Amino acid sequence: MPRLYRSDSDLQHWYVFVDSAGWLRFPAKINGWADRRPVITARGLGLREVPLWLSFNTGLLETTRKRRFSRAA
Repeated sequence: MPRLYRSDSDLQHWYVFVDSAGWLRFPAKINGWADRRPVITARGLGLREVPLWLSFNTGLLETTRKRRFSRAA
């Protein structure tokens, strides 16, 4: 199960950690998950974990149901 994070300094993106793929960042917009990109390091981003349901309409929840993750689209 992915873990969702927000950064106080970057409100335009969601951050997610997936065991099989590592850290990913995607835009906080409708279908933003399709534009996901790998994050080299999450250190220094000031991330805090938030409930997964907050990412509704981004495509992440639909992927969670299918259980398919990849580093980037």
